[in-house]
Amino acid sequence: MSARSARAVRLGPRAVAALVLVGAVGLVAFGWPLLAGADSGLAHAEDAPWLFAALLVLLVGVVVATIADSGLDAKAVAMLGVLAAVGAALRPLGAGTAGLEPMFFLMVLSGRVLGPGFGFVLGSVTMFASALLTGGVGPWMPFQMLSMGWFTMGAGLLPGPDRLRGRAEPLMLAAYGFVAAFAYGTVMNLYGWTILRGLAPGISFVAGDPLRENLVRFLAYCTATSLGWDLGRAALTVALTLSVGPTLLRALRRATRRAAFDARAVFEEPGTDANGAGRIHAGS
Repeated sequence: MSARSARAVRLGPRAVAALVLVGAVGLVAFGWPLLAGADSGLAHAEDAPWLFAALLVLLVGVVVATIADSGLDAKAVAMLGVLAAVGAALRPLGAGTAGLEPMFFLMVLSGRVLGPGFGFVLGSVTMFASALLTGGVGPWMPFQMLSMGWFTMGAGLLPGPDRLRGRAEPLMLAAYGFVAAFAYGTVMNLYGWTILRGLAPGISFVAGDPLRENLVRFLAYCTATSLGWDLGRAALTVALTLSVGPTLLRALRRATRRAAFDARAVFEEPGTDANGAGRIHAGS
C-alpha cells in the first residue's frame, strides 16, 4: 500500500446510508424556518437540544456503520481522538479575529487522507471538543457540528486520491478549502439569520414570506455582515494548505499506512506452523 493511496476507513453502503440520513436531518434542521408559517411559534433555540440529541445518535450510527463496512478499530479511534484534540486546540488561536480559524486547514487535510465517513465524525467531534474548550456551548453548537462535519466530509469526497501528483493535490485542496470556508459561513449564517430580530428591513428574515424573497434578503445579510469574516477564514485555509499541507499530508498518510486501519484478519488452516497450530495474520 503506497503512502499516496493509504486511507484509514472505506465508505461502505451502510456508512453511505447513515451519512445520507444525517444529511437529510441537517437540511431539515437548517432550512425549516424558511418554509414555516409566521404563526408557527417555533425557533431554533427550541429545536437545538433535540437536534443535538439526534446528532449524537446519528454520529454513533455512522461509526457503527463504518465498523460494519470496513472494520474500524481502536487505532482509528485513537487517530480520531488525536486529530480532534489538535483541531480543538487550534480553534482558539484565531477565533474572534477576522475569521482566522486555523482548524479548518487541518480538517481539509484530515478528511482528504482519512475519507468522508471518518471525516464527518472527525469534524463533528472536533467542533464539539472545541466548544467545550472555549466555553462556546449554546444552541448553535449542534449546527456547528453538522456544518463542520460536512466541511470535513467534503474533502474526503474529492476525486483522484491515487492519481494526483506534485502540487496538483495541494492546489485542489486549497481551492476546496477556499470555497468550503465560505459555504461553512453561509450555512451557519442561515441558522443565525432566522433567529435575529431588529435587522434592517432589506436583510431581515420574515417568517412566512415567500422563499425567494427571504433568500434575496439572506444573500444581502451575508454580504453585509459576514463577507469579510468568511474571506479571512478562506484566505488562511488556503495559505496553510499550500504552505504546510504537503508535509502534513505525507505525515497523515504515513501514520495511516503504519496503522493499517483497513487490515483484516486472515485465518489459515490448522497445522501450517511448526507447532501444528493455526496462524492468524493481517491482510489488506
